[in-house]
Amino acid sequence: MIGLDTNVLARYYVASADAAGQRQSVAARQLIESGKRLLVSKTVVLELEWVLRGYYKSAPAEVQAVYTHLLSLPNLEVEDRPGVELAVAALAQGFDFADALHHASYRQCASVATFDARSFARRAQAASWKPRVNLLKDSAP
Repeated sequence: MIGLDTNVLARYYVASADAAGQRQSVAARQLIESGKRLLVSKTVVLELEWVLRGYYKSAPAEVQAVYTHLLSLPNLEVEDRPGVELAVAALAQGFDFADALHHASYRQCASVATFDARSFARRAQAASWKPRVNLLKDSAP
């Protein structure tokens, strides 16, 4: 089994204009489409979303398409696939991918504590996510 780094997946999914990037894209394509058993860690899944969104300025629908394709590859195993699938589904619903992946990683917990009221706790509560996301109150002096 071969573990894939984020940059290999980025070169597979994002076209490059320079010669070195194009050569890397070819190498990435050859490996990923070789049929060899491949593994993508959950941390690489998270970093790939950041690279696509933050560096390449990909729209959420484009990121969603990348993950849909990635999860369809028969020779590729994804660490905590059920959690990643939950996070990808949440991304399609407009949730922040990192928050969704963190939440999915805690699915065996009774609840999740956060200080993030606007973009995580209230949205997750409104969507009735299980485990429940609880807004932790800071203690005033």
